[in-house]
Amino acid sequence: MKNFIPTAYHLKSLCCGEEFPDKMWELQCPSPHQPSLIRAIYDKKQIALHPEYSGLYRYADWLPVERILQGSGEPVTYKSEGLSKFLGLEELYITFNGYWPEKGALMKSGTFKECEAYSVCGRTNGSNGVMVVASAGNTARAFARVCSENKIPLLLCVPLDNIQALWFDGILNTCVKIIACEKGGDYYDAIHLSNLAVELDGFYPEGGAKNVARRDGMGTTVLSAVTTIGSIPDYYFQAIGSGTGAIAAWEANLRFLDDGRFGRNKMKLMLSQNAPFLPIKEAWDQNSPIMLPMDDEIARRQVEEINAKVLSNRKPPYAIKGGLFDALTDAGGAILAASNQEAEKAAELFLQLEGNDVEPAAAVAIATLMKAVSEKLIEKKSVIMLNITGGGIEKYKSENSITYVTPNLVFALDADPLEIKRQITQMFQG
Repeated sequence: MKNFIPTAYHLKSLCCGEEFPDKMWELQCPSPHQPSLIRAIYDKKQIALHPEYSGLYRYADWLPVERILQGSGEPVTYKSEGLSKFLGLEELYITFNGYWPEKGALMKSGTFKECEAYSVCGRTNGSNGVMVVASAGNTARAFARVCSENKIPLLLCVPLDNIQALWFDGILNTCVKIIACEKGGDYYDAIHLSNLAVELDGFYPEGGAKNVARRDGMGTTVLSAVTTIGSIPDYYFQAIGSGTGAIAAWEANLRFLDDGRFGRNKMKLMLSQNAPFLPIKEAWDQNSPIMLPMDDEIARRQVEEINAKVLSNRKPPYAIKGGLFDALTDAGGAILAASNQEAEKAAELFLQLEGNDVEPAAAVAIATLMKAVSEKLIEKKSVIMLNITGGGIEKYKSENSITYVTPNLVFALDADPLEIKRQITQMFQG
């Protein structure tokens, strides 16, 4: 492989416009005026694809990375035939993230969270500490695989109810440790564990939506679509938990406007949640710039009901400057809802018409695309990008020997914070 030259970029605060270098895992403005995301500003305004680099890194011009890690897949965009004909859509493009070797899709974890992991882990942080990641499942599986294969110390914080999402085709390296909140806990509780961990010496937060590498890694789905189609789509469909992927799509769209070769339009963000857990939809439908209050017990019950557990974020980056509210306000669009039953039917339809299995979250997006067509929310001649955020998992499992992991530690929801910290410290020392 050709020697990789680190991507040239700097960072910009969206709260005040201050620009600054990415010295060491910067996650916020050096002098914040309000809660705000920061954004990577790349030296190359016009993207060039790099087939000489493997997988995701062919998009390195717009990734904040200084090294290439082996083993990455990349999003694959193709023009739909079966689903498009069924829905009567003339320009439906599917961006598939997952395992589908026949189409060149080689993400072994079956999810676009690999795009995040390979981008984040390719960014420098100047630290030999332990990265801390909270996840409802897919992110944990992707980061665990990437960090295990590249020997990057990692602490995963997950809900025990989602532990079945942590499957692999081999044994994880001991540099990866997993802790969980007990049954009945959700992503919010996993975040609580991660917040405690990063208070310890030698641990640092991956950063979630605040990490430019995470967002720009997810944005490669749009880079794949636009460079394949040759133009910016009119509509972008994706199921959301935190909405970080939608923010990433919007930011990628803005970069293509600066590029100038792919059109001047902004994709309408057609986003979806799994009913009855609809906190982002409820806030957006009321045109609220902040999330609405949620009762913890009601939220947990709703999360228990939904099939797409990865969509269960109760504290998304919605109100923050440069966050989801700003993205939707600028680009336009809507937030739709699909029930478990509607999503299950959509998944069956995709398997029948397109030829591969999809994850529950992706099925939610397909179901809401079907609704948008039936309710005439989109024009059938429009160019549509459907982001299949996970798929081919059943296919991959059928072709490989799969191992499920168990957490190193499980904590009660009301566990003493000091005791949690003590046990985490002891686990890494031992």
